[in-house]
Amino acid sequence: MTLEQQLIQKTYYQMFIDEHENIHPIRVLGEAFQEEAQKNLPELSNIRFAQGEVYFHNKDFETAIYKWENIANELEPWAKKNKADAYYELGMGSTAEDIYTAIQTDDPTLNAEVALKLFSLYLDRGKLDAAVSTIKKIVLQNPDYPNVTEIARSFFEEREDWGNAVELAVNEAKRTESLKWFDILLDYVEKGVTKSFAPNYFSHALAMLYYQNQQKFEQLVAAFWNSGSEEESYFTWVNEINHLLLNLDLQRSDGWTVLSQLHKEAYFDLIGGKYFIKQLHDYIPDLLTNWIRLADQNHVVPASAAVLSWNELFPASLSVTIVKEAENLISTTEIELNELEECLTLFNSIMDWAEAHDMGSNNRVKWMVEQLTDFETYHLLVTGLSGSGKSTFVNNLFDEDLQDSPTSTVVMFKNADGQEITEITDFEITRLEEFADFQERMDRMRNALESVIEFQHPNGFLQENGLAIMDTPGLKGNHHDRYEVLKNFHVADTILFVLDSNAPFSDKERAALKQIQELAPDIPVHFLLSKMDTIANEHDAIRIYQEAKGTIHGLLPDAKLFAFSSQYDQQTQMNELQEFIQSIKHTRNLEDKRLAKLLYYIRTMLSSFLQKRMDVENQLAEAVRWNEEMHTKLNGAVNQMHDVVANKTETLAKSYRSIKEAMEEEIAAAVPKMLQECSELIKEDSNFSRIHLDLNDEMNSRLQEFLEEQMMPKYYRELQDWIGKCTEEFDQSQEFLNELADGFNSMYGEERLTLSCDFKVLDDWRRDTDRMTSGFQLESVNILLRRTPSQFLLKSAGKLFGALSQNKAMLYNKYKAFVQNEDYTEIAEDVGRQFFQPFELFEKSLERDVSMFFKGPLGCLDRAVEEASAEIQSNREQLDLMNTNPEMFRDPLTLFEVRLRQFEWMTVAGKGIQTVY
Repeated sequence: MTLEQQLIQKTYYQMFIDEHENIHPIRVLGEAFQEEAQKNLPELSNIRFAQGEVYFHNKDFETAIYKWENIANELEPWAKKNKADAYYELGMGSTAEDIYTAIQTDDPTLNAEVALKLFSLYLDRGKLDAAVSTIKKIVLQNPDYPNVTEIARSFFEEREDWGNAVELAVNEAKRTESLKWFDILLDYVEKGVTKSFAPNYFSHALAMLYYQNQQKFEQLVAAFWNSGSEEESYFTWVNEINHLLLNLDLQRSDGWTVLSQLHKEAYFDLIGGKYFIKQLHDYIPDLLTNWIRLADQNHVVPASAAVLSWNELFPASLSVTIVKEAENLISTTEIELNELEECLTLFNSIMDWAEAHDMGSNNRVKWMVEQLTDFETYHLLVTGLSGSGKSTFVNNLFDEDLQDSPTSTVVMFKNADGQEITEITDFEITRLEEFADFQERMDRMRNALESVIEFQHPNGFLQENGLAIMDTPGLKGNHHDRYEVLKNFHVADTILFVLDSNAPFSDKERAALKQIQELAPDIPVHFLLSKMDTIANEHDAIRIYQEAKGTIHGLLPDAKLFAFSSQYDQQTQMNELQEFIQSIKHTRNLEDKRLAKLLYYIRTMLSSFLQKRMDVENQLAEAVRWNEEMHTKLNGAVNQMHDVVANKTETLAKSYRSIKEAMEEEIAAAVPKMLQECSELIKEDSNFSRIHLDLNDEMNSRLQEFLEEQMMPKYYRELQDWIGKCTEEFDQSQEFLNELADGFNSMYGEERLTLSCDFKVLDDWRRDTDRMTSGFQLESVNILLRRTPSQFLLKSAGKLFGALSQNKAMLYNKYKAFVQNEDYTEIAEDVGRQFFQPFELFEKSLERDVSMFFKGPLGCLDRAVEEASAEIQSNREQLDLMNTNPEMFRDPLTLFEVRLRQFEWMTVAGKGIQTVY
């Protein structure tokens, strides 16, 4: 055992007792101490050091400390360390820490041991930050010290201190180049604890691993790749790994299967429509360069096709060397590829993107793709000019009148166990429950070509021949009209063009046939000569057949002709027709041809989406303009309505006030006169001591009678006439609002505005006026009982002199003159106030009631204004977004174009099949 091991394990004392194994170490060391002490220059430090060890092992820590305090040679630093160990064992951690940290030595072993003891002490005292700092310092200064890195790794992992754990693994992997540490790092990556580090932190270690063990390198790079694929720093990860791979001498022959698959997945993910081209421009070229450099046998062709397709759309982004290598590889490499699956994957990706971006469900295109992937069924498309006899031929095939008139919609007739009729449009799929629904669709004129009808029906002829018949509306003379029908032709495997035997190959038929060959040059065309039963005799029929056949061979040498008549023997004709169809069925390379058509539909979709994008932009701009115009008009209508309300309120209130004022004037005029006429009630023999009381009662009685029996009925009639005029005014207003609503609804194109006024207001007025005019009770008015000077004198005189007969003539004249000449203005005003008091609230509420009458229309117009504002804002935001970030829409379509071209490079172009455009 080395001296260092003895010092570490505290077994230095064994140097003194090797020859005295049977004697207790304390005694041996004691005798040695006494013997050394007798010398002239004794050296007792070594013996004291050894004694301290023995006391320590026997847990006499205080004695051990005492011994170690008196060490004055080269063992002094170890003695200090041992003394701190003893204090540590005594539970005096603070004292131990002070001693440990005070030790100064150049001995790396002692430094390591002190640090490890400090590390344990910090852990026991809960000083975790100090423990982390200490263990990292040990690893940095003496990483090869036994178990140091393992202690550090265990400590970091137990605390889940993954930052320090990863740092330790990377540093040790680079320092030792040990696969063990790369395996530890791989475990950390797979646990997902390396994501907080910048990708370039690992580059040096990965490069070292590449030259040491390529299999482990691929495994670790793949782990990093998968770990970063879901992070925001994904592009940074891809970029760093690409740069790393570019700087390595990769050889395709080394078999980088995992990395090749990762490059494929990453490439298709990046161009899947989630990212903008400007985001990809700096990453894709390096990714493709690396992919083709390391592509395994299964990925050589896809990688080469990816390079060529990307280079087509983004020239000069890839090196010429890589492009030439891709061209060479794709022309010389054979590959087993599930072409249909790859094509459908691309198609479905585009469909998912389109649906997510509100581009419609595209059900009709999906249906066409389903037909093209049904390789068990051969599609025969029957077409011809309107009136050529095409519908008669189709009905004859099914031996029933499926079409009682020329069809206006594309129909696919298929064999099935039961009848099922389905209409497919871009936006919805509808099951037609009744045959009448099918015939209604066949007869319609508007939007007929925006749908396809699938007619499934039990049919032996279709079943025996593995056939589906696709019937089209009759072709017309107009080129554009024909195109709307012919755009569905690519679903067909063969076209059967129906000719009218009475005038075969007219100019219109030749023009239609030429257009078919331009639109679908790869689809074989054959002919059916219909209406042969209308030919007068057999000789003419044979002549017409031979002439038509000669013309056909001049135009299409490989085309065949079949003569058809609804009058021929049914069974014979069907047998001949079956032979004819079998002769024109071209099933060779059917899957390749349909694959080309699938690509055509994908390309057509991409073009249509761009057009839809432009249409949406134009529609939004038009919607903004239209809503701004409507907003202006609606605001004008609102302002006009406020004017109408103000005007009607003023008019009706003024009319009501004029009635009231006239009534007030009448009361003001009638009351004084009525009261003055009460003077006739004064007689010479009247009891003048109380005549003022009797007159006051009589005057009130006459006023009550006058107001209740004359004025109130008259006021009622006046109010009814007023309500009638209000009704006329309101009717005029409602008529005006109806016209206003009709005008706006005409612009909206729907019944959006209903400007209905609240005529219940008139009912409320009638009820209120009936109630308020049903009766009147005048509160007693003090007419002659007031304390005016004249009244006071008269009443006093009446009481004083009324009993004397000689004074009655004088009182009679005075009273009569007083009643006749008294000013009753105040009385009239008081009476008027009482009369009109019940109507005060009614009058005050007139403005509110008129507003209530127009509340509904005003609210409706206000809501329309708000909706127009919201539409303007929403459309502007969408338009701004589209104009600000046009790449949000165009970039995914461009990337789908890249994928399409890649697929064409791998399949259609490689096989020499002509691409359909």
